[in-house]
Amino acid sequence: MRGDDNQQEGMFSYVSPEKRVPADHPLRPIRKMVDEILQDMSPRFAKLYADVGRPSIAPERLFRSLLLQIFYSVRSERMLIEQLQYNLLFRWFVGMEMDEAVWNHAVYSKNRERLLNEEVAESFFQRVLERARPFMSDEHFTVDGTLIEAWASHKSFRPKDGTGQPPGPGGDVDFRGEKRKNQTHESSTDPDARLWTKSRGSQAKLSYMGHVLMENRNGLLLQTFLTEANGRAERDAALLMAEALPARKRVTLGGDKAYDTQEFVRELRGMNITPHVAQNTTNRRSAVDERTTRHAGYEVSQRKRKRVEQSFGWMKMVGMLRKVKLRGIEKVGWLFIFTGAAYNLYRLRNLMARA
Repeated sequence: MRGDDNQQEGMFSYVSPEKRVPADHPLRPIRKMVDEILQDMSPRFAKLYADVGRPSIAPERLFRSLLLQIFYSVRSERMLIEQLQYNLLFRWFVGMEMDEAVWNHAVYSKNRERLLNEEVAESFFQRVLERARPFMSDEHFTVDGTLIEAWASHKSFRPKDGTGQPPGPGGDVDFRGEKRKNQTHESSTDPDARLWTKSRGSQAKLSYMGHVLMENRNGLLLQTFLTEANGRAERDAALLMAEALPARKRVTLGGDKAYDTQEFVRELRGMNITPHVAQNTTNRRSAVDERTTRHAGYEVSQRKRKRVEQSFGWMKMVGMLRKVKLRGIEKVGWLFIFTGAAYNLYRLRNLMARA
């Protein structure tokens, strides 16, 4: 006998979202860590809000929802709010009841300056790092940089002095044969972005440059740093991040051929850091000689340093940093740090499960 296709408008449920999520769901250990971190940050959040007035959306909920956006590659905040309307897993992670109303997507934009900034993101990142200490090496590290495409097109890259042909119908700009340099041009959409290419022969794009410092034992990120894209950005950022390495004993710092310069190697040795950078011997002499390369540890560092590409791949593909949807170095910097913290949480969940 065929059953009836009954359409039920209302629904009453006695099962909470907590009971609906499986006990072994991979988000459970992450939710536990995030709740502890946000509890530690609660006094900091309290200083950002007035004692009177209309209650805001809890900052803890905003942070949890943005982590979901990264973990599940939700491409916009509008779509994130849509998911929170009907996705019970998302509601459980954020801490919402089944029939609770969802806030407007504009709440995220309103909180960019007060809450969603680099300073608060760095505080969150450091608290994630505290929980990762047992899984981290304190001797061997790797540094690397990657280009992050800005939310700006080549058409917006216009002369700073206002000269040049005006845009045609539909905003089309014919820049064929025109010399376009960062010194004379800038993007009208995102003035902080720079026209740059990571390798010879590849397409130049309006970009930022993201840098990370990774420990070599489990590939956890110790620091994340965003700068303008230029030829010295990788080495300058690496030296800044290297200052935070433990000074009580000698450590190693790996890197690719872009870091093989006399100046960079000399600065590292002056900081009591052994440079384990890859040798660049193409029509030149490497700054790293046999005093370093003859040791077995150098070969190990060369194998381990390639693991940093996994973090970049995750942050770009899962965290959607291949082309950011925010503009300005401060906003993109916040997103880069926060995505790095999300990557560490993802790695921590796996490491704790194996421990």
